[in-house]
Amino acid sequence: MTDPEKPFRFGVNMLSFDSGKEFRQRCRRAEEQGYDVIHVPDHLGMCAPFPALAAAAEVTERPRLGTFVLNAGFWNPALLAREAATVDQLSGGRLELGLGAGYVKAEHDKAGLPWLSPGGRVDHLEHTVAELTRLLADSEHAPRPVQEPVPLLIGGNGDRVLKLAARTAAVAAFTGGRQVPGGPEGTMELITPAELEERTRALRTFAEDRAEPPELNYLIQYVAQTSDPGEALAGLRPYGPRMSDEELLEHPALLLGSPKEMAEQLRAHRERFGFSYLTVLDPYMDAFAPVVQELHGG
Repeated sequence: MTDPEKPFRFGVNMLSFDSGKEFRQRCRRAEEQGYDVIHVPDHLGMCAPFPALAAAAEVTERPRLGTFVLNAGFWNPALLAREAATVDQLSGGRLELGLGAGYVKAEHDKAGLPWLSPGGRVDHLEHTVAELTRLLADSEHAPRPVQEPVPLLIGGNGDRVLKLAARTAAVAAFTGGRQVPGGPEGTMELITPAELEERTRALRTFAEDRAEPPELNYLIQYVAQTSDPGEALAGLRPYGPRMSDEELLEHPALLLGSPKEMAEQLRAHRERFGFSYLTVLDPYMDAFAPVVQELHGG
């Protein structure tokens, strides 16, 4: 059992980008709704992460600003250190730098970048984290970040990534997904709640030597205010086609019911898995806002 008293934090991952004006309006609304972190992803076809975070910094005061998560294969560590330090300066020290190994081969192909083996991608992630940490800690590095150190969020599920998070990260973010067997590269499905619980236990084991273990984050994929289990399961089935109905309904990636019922689900997930830091996709930002208000600081 985990510590059920760790305060909740909530992030929103901004996937859509129609115009600068609309993006800034949504960032302001996220702050008004009580979200603690504004995230942006790192995928081709979506907004570039660091300019978007700089724009978010200009129109908000309280939320932290995070990459969720950078595909390490897209980045040279020296150039990444410059980007991160600049945004940390522009935001007054609000950057939360999220990194992962990457999982979409088609994006690497489109960018003309090598697609490494799973082990090779983790090797590159480890190298990126080590170099980035070294560069940002160097007093001669310019520009200088405001935060020392800039907190890292590392996302993944496998042992090597979890061990890296256990050693270096302020936040361990669990993807909760895996490659669909026989499916196109980058096609993901959720792992079961039992498998996810095992992964969070592994992280805590890897971090046993740390005085303060990483905060645990999870990405909520689907939010529905419904009391109809049949309707809910129809919406949930694509996320876990090989799971039982019971596994789908208890999965932390999927939230159903009234705001109070969803708040109770998140309290139960915090106790079972240790997830106190929850991120929601931006299409569900407004629907999830009452849950943020229900749980904020609790």
